[in-house]
Amino acid sequence: MNCAIVAEHVRSFGRGETIYDPWHYVPVLARKPGALRNGAPFQGWMLPTAMERVRRRLKAANDGDRQMVSILATVLTDGIDAVEAACQEAIDQNVFSAAIIINILARRRDPVPAITILTPDALRLQHEPQADCARYDSLRRAS
Repeated sequence: MNCAIVAEHVRSFGRGETIYDPWHYVPVLARKPGALRNGAPFQGWMLPTAMERVRRRLKAANDGDRQMVSILATVLTDGIDAVEAACQEAIDQNVFSAAIIINILARRRDPVPAITILTPDALRLQHEPQADCARYDSLRRAS
């Protein structure tokens, strides 16, 4: 039997109180991004500083909610610290776009470029090519 904790929740003992963990509702935002503005779990939700600044700037964009939902969804795979750092990098560049922030995350996630493969001696050129148009002309005349 596997005894793993799958979730922890703050309890409320008062009548009529509801406590939400907004992170539990982030996957739902993909279908209803407008809930980010109006949904009960997201009312008064304070994000880390850089993410909050991006959120405020994106509110002015037509698709700002959808962009912010894309950024929030990356927290589930990359972690909040990585997304916060990517948002800060975007702010430093004065860019407020989900596509840019997701690109920053992808660049940080990808491993370093592969080591250059050495060419075996058997595959090396025996005669280096020469830029000589006269050689081409002589081949053309021969045919």
